[in-house]
Amino acid sequence: MKCFSRYLPYIFRPANTILSSSCHTEADIISTVEFNHTGELLATGDKGGRVVIFQREQESKNQIHRRGEYNVYSTFQSHEPEFDYLKSLEIEEKINKIRWLPQQNAAYFLLSTNDKTVKLWKVSERDKRPEGYNLKDEEGRLRDPATITTLRVPVLRPMDLMVEATPRRVFANAHTYHINSISVNSDYETYMSADDLRINLWNFEITNQSFNIVDIKPANMEELTEVITAAEFHPHHCNTFVYSSSKGTIRLCDMRASALCDRHTKFFEEPEDPSNRSFFSEIISSISDVKFSHSGRYIMTRDYLTVKVWDLNMENRPIETYQVHDYLRSKLCSLYENDCIFDKFECVWNGSDSVIMTGSYNNFFRMFDRNTKRDVTLEASRENSKPRAILKPRKVCVGGKRRKDEISVDSLDFSKKILHTAWHPSENIIAVAATNNLYIFQDKVN
Repeated sequence: MKCFSRYLPYIFRPANTILSSSCHTEADIISTVEFNHTGELLATGDKGGRVVIFQREQESKNQIHRRGEYNVYSTFQSHEPEFDYLKSLEIEEKINKIRWLPQQNAAYFLLSTNDKTVKLWKVSERDKRPEGYNLKDEEGRLRDPATITTLRVPVLRPMDLMVEATPRRVFANAHTYHINSISVNSDYETYMSADDLRINLWNFEITNQSFNIVDIKPANMEELTEVITAAEFHPHHCNTFVYSSSKGTIRLCDMRASALCDRHTKFFEEPEDPSNRSFFSEIISSISDVKFSHSGRYIMTRDYLTVKVWDLNMENRPIETYQVHDYLRSKLCSLYENDCIFDKFECVWNGSDSVIMTGSYNNFFRMFDRNTKRDVTLEASRENSKPRAILKPRKVCVGGKRRKDEISVDSLDFSKKILHTAWHPSENIIAVAATNNLYIFQDKVN
């Protein structure tokens, strides 16, 4: 494992305007972060419906100390605010998830979704433009055919590089409830979208029809006891997927068994310790994120206080449990009052599935080495964002005498939270979203 306390930070912002943490607007808050399959591109979505794509500096790859540098590649408006007149409901433009498709040609493709609509975007470069039209003049106006006496052959002229983002498909009108997850299948022909009560399977070529593969909506909504919180396809088996619930359970489904996967193939649940039972038990056990390992052997889940790793062959308990911020257990009452207890933290694997990363409060993020069982707490802040600076591990003091380099649990800023993180698929480069700032860190190489 690399020494994660020695990450070199770079800071980016998800817009062309200069934003500071004291004057940002609600629309500038980053709501999702995702590397593409090669790690050359990094996409962020925000609450204003914008998608910002960063591209890795090509010349920085061979320079060890600069290999984590990314610059803005493209910015476009993915979703606009809408209004459902039948339900008198506003539909936010906020980007909930972004998922990349593997690159097949010179263009890039990605899926983005808000609460109701999924869009497939094509991002391509253009450095030539056609000139010499017969029916148009040089300014693009139509010419009178009667004035055309000779025919010209149009030619392509060089122009400044321009990156274009165009919507190729719009998948709408299939979700009654808010979409919380999208996942691209390993066959790259289909993907699924999940909301609170249903999961739909889409073909990339068909926008007006989807197949409902999970439906947990009861006939009587008063009998509703749980909702779907996250869902993901297996990285290698196109017939297998998992979804998590607000009750802290995970269901593994096989689409070969039946068209409607209401009956799970495997059911993962950890028995509750009666001694830890409290008023908040059900809330903090709700799973906010579920991720398959790259190998497909393990499932990682994040609830409010812990990250758990499950072996697909063992359903009765997780094989690993990591405490993210157990010092908040005594603060659950105040966290409930300020609604922080409902925050949805994500979790990510590194490229070799040996390290886990997830966020916390006070702009802290945590890393756990599965092999050495060591962990570290790091902070994403402007003070630490100087190039070539070294991140120092942070510690939270729960009680007793506080050391100089520690921070008291009562001093934590709960308005500063890291919900969204991403890890480069093959290198130790990470992206951390802290409110309206995007921090990119790379491990220090001597």
